[in-house]
Amino acid sequence: MKAKAKIGIIGGTGVYDPKMFKLKETLTLSTPYGAPSDDIQIGDMGGERIAFMQRHGPGHIYPPHMVNYRANIWAMKQIGVDRIISPCAVGSLQEEFEPGQIAIVDQFIDFTKSRPYTFYDGPKTVHISAADPICGELRNIFIKEAKRNKIPYHPVGTYVCVEGPRFSTRAESQMFRAFADVIGMTLCPEAQLARELEICYVSLAMVTDYDVWAEHPVDVDTILRTMSENLEKIRTLIVTALPKIPKDRKVCECCQALKSAGA
Repeated sequence: MKAKAKIGIIGGTGVYDPKMFKLKETLTLSTPYGAPSDDIQIGDMGGERIAFMQRHGPGHIYPPHMVNYRANIWAMKQIGVDRIISPCAVGSLQEEFEPGQIAIVDQFIDFTKSRPYTFYDGPKTVHISAADPICGELRNIFIKEAKRNKIPYHPVGTYVCVEGPRFSTRAESQMFRAFADVIGMTLCPEAQLARELEICYVSLAMVTDYDVWAEHPVDVDTILRTMSENLEKIRTLIVTALPKIPKDRKVCECCQALKSAGA
């Protein structure tokens, strides 16, 4: 297929704003791993050609543990995407990661249990390096734009990804606090799959609540309300950062991830 876009956004419906995104075409794709979560919308945002996909499908029909992550990432690669921006909602595991802030995370801990998390199921064996799983070049661009736009952010953070769809027990939350800053359900295996296809990947984690280690248990209404309040920050951050992303990938190592992986 002829390349349609170089930059992809995988996110929720709130990021897709008709006033900011000028739709050009809609692609219905198939992959060796089944159908992606949704059609891919191709359009212009911030003066750049963008491919947009709803991670959880139209109307949020796929819970986190049922998202076809392999199909989603494969479909993006299929249309020429080599950079993925991934806005998501997370809970906070630390006092200083306050609701309303954005964590531009640099590490993850994978506590998922049943998700297909590689394209290499055999007969070829590939051991991808995940030492630094998030693209450093993209992170630096978004850090600079968050600072310039006075958006409250954290330049580093560890994201622990759990299976879902349930939230943590108090005991689990206390355990996760010892190792991570935020908790969510979608970063894994999305980030690793992007690396396996040599796609640069950055996560913009919107902190919506304190996880259940805090006094008040997490609830969906609180998450949705804070997400709604955060969306304008995310939109501003993405639109202002897009023109700063260089056309060629010369700084990061994501585009050469398979060279030392046995591929």
